[in-house]
Amino acid sequence: MAGTALVHVVDDDEAVRDSLTLLLESAGFAVRAYSSATALLTALPGATGCILTDIRMPEMDGLALQRHLAELGVRLPVIVMTGHGDVPIAVEALKAGATDFLEKPFDDTQLLAAVTNAIAASERSRDEAAAVAEITRKLAGLTPREREVLDKLVEGLPNKTIAYDLGSSPRTVEVHRARVMEKMGARSLPELVRMVVAVAGSAIPAKPSRR
Repeated sequence: MAGTALVHVVDDDEAVRDSLTLLLESAGFAVRAYSSATALLTALPGATGCILTDIRMPEMDGLALQRHLAELGVRLPVIVMTGHGDVPIAVEALKAGATDFLEKPFDDTQLLAAVTNAIAASERSRDEAAAVAEITRKLAGLTPREREVLDKLVEGLPNKTIAYDLGSSPRTVEVHRARVMEKMGARSLPELVRMVVAVAGSAIPAKPSRR
């Protein structure tokens, strides 16, 4: 079920790294192990998988690692492992964006469940990012007038009102609307609106110049 999902294990204890690697690989995960947070940052992991890191490490702890990952734009889910009495630190890690924490000693089932959930979250995030990128590309392909019509449609305005606002005719607005639907690959107005809403939190390209 895990397939070839990649887990990045970060711990300064070699015995712990080896034990976690053996367990995860036996469950079907691919594993890369690092002796320090710095080693992980140097490797710059890709956009899939998850990170399983100890919270207390020399040089750079798990919280500092989270901050650096965010600065580098690495959006992998992070699971932090904490020792007894480190729950307040784990809560801080969760507030900083960690997806889960495991308090040592934890059992194998608990660990594998946390990693499986993190991997699933990573794959959803990757798929959503790809979808937003495709919608953004389509938005950039609209003409200035098509983009104006799109904005009015998203506001919920009817064709007659759009025509009046743009100094055009309802028939011309209908033509632009049809072209927008075709270019965006939307089969209905609700689907078109959902596309625009999906990129509302992203950098939507500026409206094309009229030049």
